[in-house]
Amino acid sequence: MAAVIDAIEYMLPARTESIEEIAARFPNWPLEKIAEKTGIRARHVASDDECASDFGVTAARDLLARTGTDVSDIDYLIFCTQTPDYLAPTTACLVQQRLGLPTHIGALDINLGCSGYIYALGVAKALIETGQSKKLLLITADTYSKFVNPGDKSVRALFGDAAAATLMSASDVHGDGAEAIGPFVYGTDGSGAQDLIVPNSGLRNRAVDRPVEEYTDRHGNTRSDHNIYMNGRAVIEFTLREVPKAIDALCDKAGVSLDDIDAVVPHQASATVLEGIRKKLDLPAERFVVCMEDIGNTVSCSIPIAIKRAADKGQIKPGALLLLVGFGVGLSWGATLVRLPADFPAD
Repeated sequence: MAAVIDAIEYMLPARTESIEEIAARFPNWPLEKIAEKTGIRARHVASDDECASDFGVTAARDLLARTGTDVSDIDYLIFCTQTPDYLAPTTACLVQQRLGLPTHIGALDINLGCSGYIYALGVAKALIETGQSKKLLLITADTYSKFVNPGDKSVRALFGDAAAATLMSASDVHGDGAEAIGPFVYGTDGSGAQDLIVPNSGLRNRAVDRPVEEYTDRHGNTRSDHNIYMNGRAVIEFTLREVPKAIDALCDKAGVSLDDIDAVVPHQASATVLEGIRKKLDLPAERFVVCMEDIGNTVSCSIPIAIKRAADKGQIKPGALLLLVGFGVGLSWGATLVRLPADFPAD
């Protein structure tokens, strides 16, 4: 029996913010140049009283309803987020109760950002293929906008909020027990942790003990150590160095070439980053999924949302062999292959 992805649904907050709205605050901002570099013209952002769990619950309810899955069938819940409701308890426990899932299930949080979907798939596959789960609900949800200082245009135009829910199960999809997910390659480089960080967000520098002292950098971006900071140049250099190598390593491990892959679905970081990766891979645009113009970089949700959107518009077909690659905060990266089932649902 192999772990398979049965279906994906996603949810976006109702509130939106366009790049024109941001530019109104920064009149000297080169609007079109930024839009070209990021590939993003609008994002969905959470309101003050909305949390990642709210979006995750909505996405999961939609997924269960559309697939006709009874909550009693779910025996494991994974909730991947870097914006939990609380440090304790885990958000997965709260989501279990809100969804009405059985109390005999396993439920855990995974604290990973841009590579989180890949790592969560690896954990889910292991749980299913070792018999610990038969039907698993994987939710990714992030509200990075809550980390962003309104005066920091370097990241304000980038990060969007969202949730995605993935239904997974054990199935002899190919009739021979062949893998539908995997193999995996992973990477971690904590020496780059300071390049994408919210300094006062945990117990190392307790936010309650630190005053909110804003500063403005030489580029005119205002933030405090309670906000997210990104060294854009360093993150781009890391991505273009490590991601193509990870993809090559995955293909070698799987015994396939890029010609065997129907589509590459990368983490939706920015247009500059994605175009750099695509050129290094020498892939045609139709086999490289880019879908962030109206939602931005949705962190752990970007890959499943991209899969669902590409499937809905026919860029990805049922039964397709996909190469997924996530990369970013940590620094962390990972890649895997996914064979969609022949009946993968699309709108």
